[in-house]
Formats: sequence, C-alpha cells, structure tokens
Amino acid sequence: MAEDVVLVDVDERIALITLNRPDQRNALNREVRRRLPAVITELDARDDVDVMILTGADPAFCAGVDLKEFGSGAVAAAGEGFADMGGRGDDGRLPFRGALPPRTKPVVGAVNGVAVTGGLEVALNCDFLVASERARFADTHARVGVMPGWGLTVLLPQRVGVARAKEMSLTGNYVDAATALAWGLVNHVVPHEELLPFARALARDIVSNDQAGVRRMLATYDEVTATTVAEGWEIEERVSRTWEGPGFDPASIEARRRGIVERGRRQIRG
Repeated sequence: MAEDVVLVDVDERIALITLNRPDQRNALNREVRRRLPAVITELDARDDVDVMILTGADPAFCAGVDLKEFGSGAVAAAGEGFADMGGRGDDGRLPFRGALPPRTKPVVGAVNGVAVTGGLEVALNCDFLVASERARFADTHARVGVMPGWGLTVLLPQRVGVARAKEMSLTGNYVDAATALAWGLVNHVVPHEELLPFARALARDIVSNDQAGVRRMLATYDEVTATTVAEGWEIEERVSRTWEGPGFDPASIEARRRGIVERGRRQIRG
C-alpha cells in the first residue's frame, strides 16, 4: 500500500495535519491536492477537534505544485486535484477560493522548512503562521512562468504590504525566517525542535476558549477582511448585536471572566 501523503493525528482536541512527501519536499501532486482539502473538511466536521495545525514532514513545509507532474501534462491545471471536492462550475472555477477549503475552525501553519510558490500559498491560507528557524519563503511563479491562483496576490500583501509582496514576486528571492518575522509574514520564529510544541501550546490556548466565540470571531475576521473598511465596521456591529440577542447568558460571561482574570495573573507573573 502506498504511504498516505497526508497524515492526521488528533490529540487534546488538536488535529496535526502533516504533508507527507518528504523526498519530494512535500510537493503538491494531484494526490495531495485531492487529499488535503478532504482531510480539512473532515476534521472541521469532527466533534473532537477544535483546532488544526498544518505542517510538513521534514525537511520542507511545501515546495509548491509538483512541477514534474505538472510539466508532464498529466495534470491539466494546478487546481485540478480539487475536482472531487465539488467539481468545477460551468466557468471552470474551483468549488472554493484558495488552497484550503472553507472551514469554521482555525488552521495554524507550522512552517518547518521551505514554503515556495504554491506552498507559500498554502501557508498564506492558514489563519496564522509559526515558523522554525529553518523556514524559508519564496514566490517563484514568475520564474516558472505561471500565475498564482490560490490567493497569493491577495493574501501576501495583507501580511507584508504591497511593496514587499511585489519584491518577493518580481525577484523570486527567498526570505529567511527572521525577515519573515520582521515583515509580519509569520507571528513567531522558534528553534526547529520547538516548532510543534510551540504550535500546540498556541492551539491549546485556542481550545481553552469558548468555541462558539472562537468560530464566530474567525468568521467575522474572514468577512471583514473580504470587504471595505466601512463595511467591516457594519459587519462587526451587526455580529455583536446578534450575538448578544436572545439566548445570551450573562452568568456564563461572569464565570469565564473569573477564569480569564486568573489566567492573566499567571501570564503576567511569567
């Protein structure tokens, strides 16, 4: 039996998803592009999962679309592997935008090595990123002679600003982990062996929150960042009013408040 190209391990309500083609730097062949969205959709529906962590089998996070397969003509387009996730519409579009499918639960990217081109787009489609000191990022679409289709020109400027995004895309140069942190591409850089423990610690912090609140907050961020600033203010106001409507329980807020105060004291004390 062929080894599974996407591994899943669930523990403490955290699902660790690992791209598992290490000899190919976890390049996105057709099988990975079919399996990864299916795995995320399955985990999003599971009652025993609150957070997902996406990483790669060392030494890479993801080297992008498998260009050997792509160049051979075996795959018609970089997104072809997603066809079984709902198929293409009459206009040929995929059933969802980006490299990852819609979900209600957070996906934390744990970037353990290179994240290149399509692999960079996969990382950008995570909700936020933690990087190993070995992480490297590059957009080589223009060097290969293809155009991004999984949100790079939308998501990369959101993280690093338009000028830095243009620099990455027009030069194809690699950005190291320290620069990625300074630019805001990643939230944290940690020693390589601490990457998954650190990502799990953040995931446990998310798990410890009110999960209905986490999922509504995540959805609100997605809605707000997809529109104008003025419309974003209106969305937040509408969500807030609806959230505090019928069924809202102030007593549960007070109970959680006491826990928040104690947790804050522990964090301040270090």
